[in-house]
Amino acid sequence: MSFPTRHTGESSSSSSLHSLPLCHQFTFAEIELATRNFDESLVIGRGGFGKVYRGTITHGGIHLDAAIKRLESGSNQGAVEFWAEVETLSKLRHCHLVSLIGYCNEGQEMILVYEYIPNGTLADRLHKRRAPLTWVRRLKICIGAARGLDYLHSGTGIKHGVIHRDVKSTNILLDENWAAKVSDFGLSKIGPTNQPYTYVSTLVKGTFGYLDPDYLQTGRLTRKSDVYAFGVVLFEVLCGKKAVDRSIDEEQWGLATWAQDSIKEGRLEQIVDANIRGRIFTKCLKEFALLADRCLHSRPKQRPTMAEVVVGLESILALQEKTDSTWVSTFLFPSNKESPVGSTLLKSLSIYLYTVGGEDRIVHLFDYNTVVYATEDFSEANKILCCTYESMYKGRLLNGQDIAIAQYSYAYTFEKCMNEATILVKFEHENAIQLLGYCIHGRKMYLLYDFAPYATLDGLLFDPMCNLLDWNKRYKIILGVARVLVYLHNHAPVRIIHRDVKPSNILLDKSFHPKLSGFGLATAINKTDCIHVDRLSETFGCMAPEYLKGEYLSAKADVFSLGMLILVTVTGKRSGSGVRLKDYVKRNWVEGTLLDIIDPKIDVESSILMTKFIEIGLLCVQRNPAVRPTMEEVVDMLLGTASLTLRVSEMRARVKPWIISEDSDTGLVDELISELCPR
Repeated sequence: MSFPTRHTGESSSSSSLHSLPLCHQFTFAEIELATRNFDESLVIGRGGFGKVYRGTITHGGIHLDAAIKRLESGSNQGAVEFWAEVETLSKLRHCHLVSLIGYCNEGQEMILVYEYIPNGTLADRLHKRRAPLTWVRRLKICIGAARGLDYLHSGTGIKHGVIHRDVKSTNILLDENWAAKVSDFGLSKIGPTNQPYTYVSTLVKGTFGYLDPDYLQTGRLTRKSDVYAFGVVLFEVLCGKKAVDRSIDEEQWGLATWAQDSIKEGRLEQIVDANIRGRIFTKCLKEFALLADRCLHSRPKQRPTMAEVVVGLESILALQEKTDSTWVSTFLFPSNKESPVGSTLLKSLSIYLYTVGGEDRIVHLFDYNTVVYATEDFSEANKILCCTYESMYKGRLLNGQDIAIAQYSYAYTFEKCMNEATILVKFEHENAIQLLGYCIHGRKMYLLYDFAPYATLDGLLFDPMCNLLDWNKRYKIILGVARVLVYLHNHAPVRIIHRDVKPSNILLDKSFHPKLSGFGLATAINKTDCIHVDRLSETFGCMAPEYLKGEYLSAKADVFSLGMLILVTVTGKRSGSGVRLKDYVKRNWVEGTLLDIIDPKIDVESSILMTKFIEIGLLCVQRNPAVRPTMEEVVDMLLGTASLTLRVSEMRARVKPWIISEDSDTGLVDELISELCPR
């Protein structure tokens, strides 16, 4: 079976997919390699088709993060759904549809390979214990999904339109920029476009709670069946409840009927998700509810088209954003009579964190009693040793959510606290801590994070009695930190330089999943590559030379710090102990004795890979920032990807003018590059 390779519709948001054929057939061996032989630790989801794994697949000479869905024996889906997905997505490309990279059909194996979408599903964000989505962000997600469905229905780029047939919140994925991606086309059908009949007769399939009653009764599938399902999604977004929710009513579990009845009874404001209640302009709320209600009309012809839904949602968003600009001056905040910090500081922090530009993240104001309860009155047993913060505690909220709480005191740390809060609301990444809320009490300020820390990398590395960090865990930690730095430097809504990457700022959960913390000194920049800074990090052993001298700050300062982090993690030695760690490692590299300086707690079977990592670290800590690799190049080297050859040729071109320099550091760069990737 062959598939078209032309690009249709809007471009994909994943730039690495732009120039690739739309659907590549992978071998089963390639899939096994990408998933480490279907390692259970890589499972990121399960559905009617089977398990979904996160893997790194090679395609067109590029290594791509991929979501790999494998058909399970005994699944209620099979070859029909598999080929429907392949055929549908091979003909479509749109920024609000998930991109199919390829498939594998070998023996009994049926496997689909999609682009990896990092922020999970809309359902997860609405219904699991994660930081809640703001109203404006929810609107933008709905608009994106509606545009994707409108593209399907209109038949743009193909002869006929497509009816999705399984629209639901679990099939709406969210990318790194929170753009919606409609997914899972296993049940989709080619729809009638410009034909005398308006429906397709099929066996009824879909998901209970989202099924169009007319389709359920007649078996006649139309594009308006997707509209009905999307109406359920709209109420899901507004109410924060599942399509079938036992908490709704003892006799009535269906969200659609419950929401419609509530509106008729004048209880619209009461059914709004508590996380966004009071933050929606009244007219926007009524217009949104009316639009969702129209989508659920019992007569399909009375429902709007998806194009009309897009227009309606865009109008609501424009009105909400216009209203938001006038809200700040009218907000009333709870007073704190005990706080001598100053009403100006309290009010400015509260206004910023409450509004957050209207679209970043809901940040809660917690009362002090909640903080006391969560930490068990600041129990020593809950304290995490982390030198970046005055104190850090692990805790648990009344709803059972595990969190971390950082404590700040006095004017100096308040400035860092304010900076950390304003930086963290601008982005979200799986390898960075996420701000959940804040509390101000007396002379102390607390930031609450949506993360349960087990330890810091610093604490485990330098504990002589700890043998928990084998090489695989250290590799996972280094790669996670490198990936979040790539995101901060290049893909976050605002470019961010962390400025304080060090082992004590790497928090670990019980699975040793790393989270970068310590954003008190982080700097947000726009298009400027280098900026001058007045205040330095306190961590001199990990600071880039040009930053230490106060000359300028660039993303290459984070690269230097990551290089030091690599050297510290592999050798198990502190960056500032005795002889400078960088010089110590470089000397052993020159003398060919690197194996002698690897942390003795690590199994020597991984020595070749650890040697490679030390060489990557040495490249990152070059004195001249011009010859350090970028963070993308670092990640390529850590993964050993196929695109590394191109990266290395670019690096050699940058390095060449410096080889004859008097700078002793740069004289070794070309040799290091040759070791990592020979010509």
